[in-house]
This record gives sequence, structure tokens and C-alpha cells, in this order.
Amino acid sequence: MPTLHDHPVNAPPPSRLLHLDALRGFALMGILMVNIATFASAYYGAAVPDPQFSRPADQLVRWLVACLFETKFYLLFSFLFGYSFTLQMSTAEHSGGAFVPRMLRRQLGLWLLGAAHAVWLYHGDILATYAVLGLILLALRRQSDPKAVRRACVLTLVPAVVLVLMGLAQLIFGGPADLTGATLRAGAAQQAWLGPPASVVAQRLRELGNTWWIVVLVQGPCALAMFMAGFVAGRRRMFARLDRYQGLWRRLPAWGLAVGAPGAVFYATATVWGLGTGWEVVGLGLGLLTAPFLTFAYVGLAMTLFHGEGGLKVAHALAPAGRMALSNYLLQSLACAILFTGYGLGLMGRVSPAGCVLIVLGLFGCQMVVSAWWLGRFRYGPVEWGLRALTMAEWPAMRKAVGAPVK
Repeated sequence: MPTLHDHPVNAPPPSRLLHLDALRGFALMGILMVNIATFASAYYGAAVPDPQFSRPADQLVRWLVACLFETKFYLLFSFLFGYSFTLQMSTAEHSGGAFVPRMLRRQLGLWLLGAAHAVWLYHGDILATYAVLGLILLALRRQSDPKAVRRACVLTLVPAVVLVLMGLAQLIFGGPADLTGATLRAGAAQQAWLGPPASVVAQRLRELGNTWWIVVLVQGPCALAMFMAGFVAGRRRMFARLDRYQGLWRRLPAWGLAVGAPGAVFYATATVWGLGTGWEVVGLGLGLLTAPFLTFAYVGLAMTLFHGEGGLKVAHALAPAGRMALSNYLLQSLACAILFTGYGLGLMGRVSPAGCVLIVLGLFGCQMVVSAWWLGRFRYGPVEWGLRALTMAEWPAMRKAVGAPVK
């Protein structure tokens, strides 16, 4: 059984890994591209199309977002979480700190943030799930790389097979879906989202009660699988030894696209044009099974891009947002809640899928600029600083020393 001392994770990590931060920024943009649909329409995820935006152009944009973004970017974020876990291990060992108490405090802080986020801003929160799954990864941190890979495969395969079987059963044995009832329920939910803040929170609690099974059956196992994959990559220090893995970065797009692209096309087609038929459940299952391949294709494409001079500029532009990923993730939810719900402008049901894409690009572009400005003056993002204080059980310095270089 390998121990921490058996692995190259012991080597002192660099102060920052540019490509890792850039990938995290890239993942943050993709997550917003998916999450905004939940804010923009109560019909999203309700198994019925939004009657306000059912034109071919709207469906095409929905299809592109489903094909390119849905089920891929939270997996990328999960992979990076697993990788960062090994950096936390290495930092604790080299500082002489007790790793387990430190991580327990960190996971507690993450869970508290996630719970507040889920109730007040976004019922699709992933932070609380990460906090719980992080405890599992903590318990399994001594596992061998082959065992971690096998567990990742099982965790991906089981929910995918279950969903495919559920969808096939609906296709074979199920009667026609109650599209009228689903439409009425979505319309009522939209009215609740547009009501006063108390109505918005009440609706968010109802959604949490209705969607817990998605976390247990879908998000949780798949995120843990990518935790495992990121953990293996972190122990091998893939983002600290870029030249050693250049061949892998070049091969990943071909391998990933060969499997991931057909699965993504099937998933997107089933979820946009097969609503209420059972095909969308089959599509979700196949999408879950193939999404990791497309996720790793994105990693390979990004790492290949970042290797060039122009791509390095892109990496430097993305990295500050990635370094403040937690603050930016929460800020995205706050901005969307103010834009779309009764908290603020109440634009739910009034912005087309294409309009949502433009909002994402504008909002994330602003986050890139603000993150670079902030980190030119401070060591951490505001939420990252608070979480670090809890993790380390001390108050870390927030402001940078005058004349300190921007890393």
C-alpha cells in the first residue's frame, strides 16, 4: 500500500501552477454557461420546453450548450479539486502541520458555504457535495493509483447504467408523459421565482427537496470519480511537469473526442428534442458515461494551447479568475439571482438562450478583469481568505507587501 512518502507529491509544490489556475478559470466559465439556464427559465430541467423560447434558433443554442458544456465542466472542476487535494497534502507535510485536522476544518467551511449558497442563491450548489466527497477522498488518500482509477471507472459506470436502464424502462413500459402537468408546475415555479425574496427562498427549498436524488445518483458519484482521477494526476504532478506530459496533452483530444463527441451529440439531441419521452434519461446516462472523455479532451486542447506564446497569454488572462474560483463561483450565483429572480430585476422567462450566452461572456469577462485587479493588491480572493483562515486556524495576511510581484 503506497503512503505519502512513496509518491512524488512530496516534492515541494510551486507557489502557483499557472496552467492549473487557468484550467480552473476555464472551468468556471463553463459552469456559468450551464448554471445560468436554471436561473433564466423554470422550464429548464422540468422535462418540457420553455414555451417562450421554442424557436429553432433557441433550440439550436440550447443544443450547443448541452453538447459542449453540460455534464463536462463540473467534471473538470472536480478533477481540479482532486489535483489540488494533493497540493494541500504536500503543503501540510512540508510545513509540518497536521493534515487531517486542517482538511476537516476546510471541508466544514466548504459545507457551510455550500449550504448557505444552496438556500440563498442557487439550489444547484456543488460546494456542499464537494465538502462531503472530500471527506471520502481524505479517508482514501492512501489508496494506490490503480485502485483509484478502478474506483473512478465504477463510480462513472454505475450511475450511467442505472439511468440508461431507467430511460429504456420508460420507453418500453411507461405511458405518455404528463406534459400538461409539467408545464403547469414549471409555470407556477416561475411565478414563485419572480415573487418577493421569501417566495424565492421557499421555491429554492422546494427545488432542493425535489432534486436531492440527482446529487446522490448523478453528481456525487461522477464528481468523486473525477476527484480520484485528479488525485492520481496530482500525485504524478502532471501540471508541475508539463514537458514530461506533452505527448499526453497532444493525444488526449483525439482519444477524448472519439468517444466523448458522439456521446455529447446524443445527449444534447435527446435532452433538447426528446423531452418527456424517456430518451432524455437514456441520453443523460450515455452522456455521463462519455462526458469524462470530452472533459479530458478539453484538458488536452487547453494544455496544448497554453504551450504556445499566444496561448500562454490566454493562460495568464484566465489564471486570476481561477485563483479566485470560489469567490467568483458565488459571485456568479449572486449576479444571476439579482438578474433573473425576485431578488432584483426578475428577468426569468424574458432572456433567450442566446442572450444568456452573451450574459455569460460579459459577466465572466468582467470577472477576469476584476480578479486580475484584486490579486494585484491582495494575496487571496475574499472567500478564499476566509476559508484559509478556518483551514489554518489563524488569520493569514490579506494585503500584498508593497512591491511584491504578482504571481
